[in-house]
Amino acid sequence: MREVIGAIFIVAGLIVFLISIIGIFRFKYVLNRMHAVALGDTMGLGLIVIGLIILGVDFFAGAKLFLIILFFWMSGPIATHSIAKVEVLTNKNYEERVRDK
Repeated sequence: MREVIGAIFIVAGLIVFLISIIGIFRFKYVLNRMHAVALGDTMGLGLIVIGLIILGVDFFAGAKLFLIILFFWMSGPIATHSIAKVEVLTNKNYEERVRDK
């Protein structure tokens, strides 16, 4: 039963990553693409690692995997915010250029 639940979490994480990849190719604007990537990164990685924790038998391996989730959940939004800030500062007139086309 544990293997089935773990596999469901891993497959759900892979589906979230697949949807994120589709979002990267479909969206035109950089900030929309970053939003798709951030959601896929946070939720997809979280689901996969939770599935691996369920499948694991060692407590220390599960603790390490939990620390991986914690690290990505702490560093992901900071990196995404920094990249978005640079994009906004360098492309202030993007909306006007898009409207004019």
